[in-house]
Amino acid sequence: MNSKIASIIGCAMLCATGVAAPAADEALRLADRHDLPGYTGDFDHFEYDLKGNRLWLAAEDHGTLDVFDLNTLKAQMSLKGIVATPHGIVYVPEKNRLVVTDSGGDMLTRVIDASSYKVTNTIKLAAPGADSLGYDATRQRLYVANGGRDAKMRETYVSVVDPVTLERHGDLKFDSEKVEAMAIESKGNRLYVNVTGKNYMAVVDKATLAVLATWPIKEAEQNAPLAFDEPGKRLFIIARKPGTLIVLNADTGASVASFKAPERCDQVIWDAANRRIYALGGEGYIGVFQQKDPDHYVELARVRSAAGAKTGILVPELKRLYVAVSPGEGNTGGAILRYDIVAAPL
Repeated sequence: MNSKIASIIGCAMLCATGVAAPAADEALRLADRHDLPGYTGDFDHFEYDLKGNRLWLAAEDHGTLDVFDLNTLKAQMSLKGIVATPHGIVYVPEKNRLVVTDSGGDMLTRVIDASSYKVTNTIKLAAPGADSLGYDATRQRLYVANGGRDAKMRETYVSVVDPVTLERHGDLKFDSEKVEAMAIESKGNRLYVNVTGKNYMAVVDKATLAVLATWPIKEAEQNAPLAFDEPGKRLFIIARKPGTLIVLNADTGASVASFKAPERCDQVIWDAANRRIYALGGEGYIGVFQQKDPDHYVELARVRSAAGAKTGILVPELKRLYVAVSPGEGNTGGAILRYDIVAAPL
């Protein structure tokens, strides 16, 4: 990348207060951009396989599952016909398989062999229209949101599935047409669910699926993306109306802090190594927030990305952040951006 382009992209946007944010390269440095011509609509989520050097992207509106080289971003293949409207992806290395939620066609969640890329099975959930999902590696359980708006239903379910045996272990019903992201304790027994349609956070016992508490989200509406600092006991919620980052105490539900976040955000990511939060916004920047301690946060930078750059994945082993640029309704094509993580000062 030439220095002129790097300078333009690396400039930080102004803070809401009118004071310039720190330089973008104090947090993230754009290292690569891979254009995806011919795509329209939205991308959804990524998954990666470090050992196999693979990066997968759910091209939701394009109806494909796309495979890229994790290092070069070179496209390896675009798989059409195996998914209709893909959303969430989980790689199960024990079986070298992908589990992909699909809200199009027959609306069944797909089980895909990660070598042949053939559909080997489907998972029937409580309802059609699977979308967001969370993976509890400690218990080998997938928690999959299904039903709701995509299935033309007024209620949504979270179904529990073993991604190795594909056995379903129960369903939890929510009286809401929209349930979004989830966060899962690895050393505890709590599952946190953003019940977007009713503007609250549900706290669930992941063993019994009993709802332990419901915490209203008061700062803004449409709570959707969610990330989790488990050792610090903090939840990071993005509400979309208006774009707001909200920090909650994961034990009590008390609000700890809130900040302006980018609009049209579809992913918030917790970088545990650097104690940072990355909010990916479709309006064209990544909001970067620094945790000083679990009770204190500052907005560190607003890093320029691109219009529609609203989903991504952190690969901590490589110290990289990958961001998908959705082309929206235009026929402009999409892109993948790769940022190198700049380590926080000790």
